[in-house]
Amino acid sequence: MQAEELSYVILTPHSMRKSRTGGIISRFISRSGLDLVAGRMFAPSDELARRYAEGIVTETDARHRATQELIRDYVLRNFTGARNGERPRVLMLVFRGPDAIEKTHSVVGHIVHERTSGETIRDTYGDYITDESGRVSYFEPGVLAAFDAKSVEADLKLWSEFSDRDGGILDRVIKFPDAAKIEKTLVLIKPDNFKFPNLRPGGVIEVFSRTGLYIVGFKVHCMSVAQAEEFYGPVLPVLEEKLGADKGRNAWEDIVEFMSGGRPSATSGDKRTAAGSEKIVALVYQGENAVQKIRDVLGPTDPSKAPPGSIRKEFGQNIMVNAAHASDSAENAQREMKIVQVDENNFTPLIENFYRNR
Repeated sequence: MQAEELSYVILTPHSMRKSRTGGIISRFISRSGLDLVAGRMFAPSDELARRYAEGIVTETDARHRATQELIRDYVLRNFTGARNGERPRVLMLVFRGPDAIEKTHSVVGHIVHERTSGETIRDTYGDYITDESGRVSYFEPGVLAAFDAKSVEADLKLWSEFSDRDGGILDRVIKFPDAAKIEKTLVLIKPDNFKFPNLRPGGVIEVFSRTGLYIVGFKVHCMSVAQAEEFYGPVLPVLEEKLGADKGRNAWEDIVEFMSGGRPSATSGDKRTAAGSEKIVALVYQGENAVQKIRDVLGPTDPSKAPPGSIRKEFGQNIMVNAAHASDSAENAQREMKIVQVDENNFTPLIENFYRNR
């Protein structure tokens, strides 16, 4: 059996500002077939940008080396500083699977292939424009990645080193008008979107981009049974009152099992607090009236009652399997973010554990 590898993709500040996050994630997961195992938002410091840039130029072939030099200069110019009151945000996604590095290379593509066919991510989201003399007049790679095992390992370890200082919930990197009602809210991309590699996780994020809000936090997470119980604790009395004690409790346990992979009545001891078998992605959005804007795009709990174009109409199946969750108030957002530990750094342990004995 072919050994598993880690690979990574970094969404550039331009891709984040242009709300291309969902499209890129959809394209990558569906075309690579790889498992998304970690994600973290960064506002890179000068030191991180400089050290990352130092490792980019590795090719001896003149043509490929010239492209790497463009990427190096791009990182040094665009990963730090501030523009219009906004510090650059980047999103690092980590994938795992057999032949992950080559699959990543195939999906990301090469920036100098000036095609418009949508073949690769850079074909669609990147730009490499030259004038009549061949000089590059505009360059935007869309995403960054490394395509050999040694570079991937070095880059992941470097970003891991800075993941506490430069990464996490980036709720202080964007300047808003003084009078704006700024909120943070939580979105969970639910387990039904991760049953097999497909467009859905990115598609959900793509629809949320309509809100004009900023993604300031991103975490791949597996809820424990205990977390799911606490998260959906307020739902239990509502279901018991509506359906009766026994049926209500059973319906509530169905929800907990859907989100974590385990039923409370059948889970005990350390298994209750262990990471569950179901994957979710937790995103933190920030901006003016964030809670209501996200709820409007999400749609009502029942997909059959959701308006056309809403996430639950587009991606939901029923009241439980309805694509995504969003906090219904700023207060609940804080409670829910605490339960799923959105500020937890699970990025570094994954990288350290993977490379420990290699």
